[in-house]
Amino acid sequence: MSAAVDLLLDAFSRVQEAVHRAGEGLTAEVLAERLDPEANSIGWLLWHLTRVQDDHVADVAGRDELWTAEGWEGRFDLPVTGIGYGHSAEEVGQVRDFGPELVLAYYDAVHARTLEFLGGLRDEDLDRVVDEAWDPPVTLGVRLVSVVDDCLEHAGQAAFVRGVLERTRP
Repeated sequence: MSAAVDLLLDAFSRVQEAVHRAGEGLTAEVLAERLDPEANSIGWLLWHLTRVQDDHVADVAGRDELWTAEGWEGRFDLPVTGIGYGHSAEEVGQVRDFGPELVLAYYDAVHARTLEFLGGLRDEDLDRVVDEAWDPPVTLGVRLVSVVDDCLEHAGQAAFVRGVLERTRP
């Protein structure tokens, strides 16, 4: 395995650790709580980052998303669609009524599939163009780094919300 792929494996493992730190031990009510009516909840943030990773990695791997292929969509039974990008405040509020076990299990399934995909890569694979809609076109390596960045940002936001809620609750 290449050094670049080893770095990506490490980066995605750090995402998994951050996701678990942000969500473990919470109730469905805390996952759904928002700091204000326009804010993202911990549950929405964890669901969204998992949907992004599932969508983006499935796309570059040429596979179906686990969301539909393994029935996660039905397990969550949400009234919203998509991966969360562009959700209104009202739509964010509809991503609720699930506990941490469900969202963390979905993340872990996506994470395992991500690691499986990464394990089959070589350095030269990272230079493959996967999206020509940008200038310059996006390579596989850039897309994967982008996914890590987005997921860590959202996991950090979830951890921040958790910290605020823990400090403001009796």
